[in-house]
Amino acid sequence: MNNILDNIEEIKKLDSQNMLGSLELLSAQVKEVLYCAKNIKIPTYYKKAKNIVVLGMGGSTLGANILKSVFFNKLTAPLEIVNGYHVPEYVDKNSFVLVSSYSGTTEEPIFAMKEAQKRKAKLAIITSGGDLAKFSSASKIPGLIFSTNNNPCGSPRMGLGYSIVGQMVLFAKAGLIKLSPKDIKNIVLVLEKYNTEFGVVNIARNLAKEMAKNLFDRSVWYIGAEHLAGNAHAAANQTNENAKRFAGYFLIPELNHHLMEGMFYPESNKNNLGFVLLESTLYDVHIQKRFDITKKVLDKNKIKYWSYISQEKDKILQACETLVFGSYVSYYGALLQWINPTAIPFVDFFKDELKK
Repeated sequence: MNNILDNIEEIKKLDSQNMLGSLELLSAQVKEVLYCAKNIKIPTYYKKAKNIVVLGMGGSTLGANILKSVFFNKLTAPLEIVNGYHVPEYVDKNSFVLVSSYSGTTEEPIFAMKEAQKRKAKLAIITSGGDLAKFSSASKIPGLIFSTNNNPCGSPRMGLGYSIVGQMVLFAKAGLIKLSPKDIKNIVLVLEKYNTEFGVVNIARNLAKEMAKNLFDRSVWYIGAEHLAGNAHAAANQTNENAKRFAGYFLIPELNHHLMEGMFYPESNKNNLGFVLLESTLYDVHIQKRFDITKKVLDKNKIKYWSYISQEKDKILQACETLVFGSYVSYYGALLQWINPTAIPFVDFFKDELKK
């Protein structure tokens, strides 16, 4: 089971669509999207937005979830992420609505965008092309249009360098968050650092490989909080699609008010569940204490768990570090099952059925 994670030749055979290339190019995605964003001009009146709505599905809103978590106490307006066909009733001319679709053809956000447009919302778009890119150009709506050159496997969930930093830049240009050149430089450096630490070439102590082995053959549940809440969501999503594994996420402190009583049954939980605790010394002290007590509850129920403790000293950088970790864990999880991590046969089947 273990040998494949250190065998680049076997990995290349199994990973025929080169998801590894996408993982290794995460920092290059950031550099590319920054170049694409250079000449984007967002009207100054966008800064007056009283609420923010991001429209998108699946991998296209993972960046928004991470952004919302990291900038939770810095956003100048409330942010809601809509994964569906309709916008909230409050969306109007005072709303900043960001439409996110990797392909530019995703039906749900395009449908919802038309509602937002009718209500005179302040629109912006982030995409690689498709109908949204054409709409941005024809309607003169601010659009960040990136190529997919640095995401060879083509999966939106592996193009998060485009999504996360692209959305950060659009938010910053709209005056909704502050993002300095130093922040961007450090993001690139951290992505490169942890790609080396968790990548295939590192056959020494590799925490991502170790975690994937720990989780082998288990249902995976990520536990996060505060600025790493979005990372828990992203890691679960990638585990579903990459490792083809039943996975989800819970957040502290909310889980302490209900999940604690849900561990006992079925009795197979002891053998089938694996919890990954995303920990941080930057969490509020109350949250850190809750993580410690949560471990005691898991021990009492004989549920397996493992921790990943972020090492960086800044919330944005911890989110980037944890993103690389979770991405590699899901990738290695697929390899350990001897499956192609990129293929998504049931999602493809579902889309084909919708077209009928």
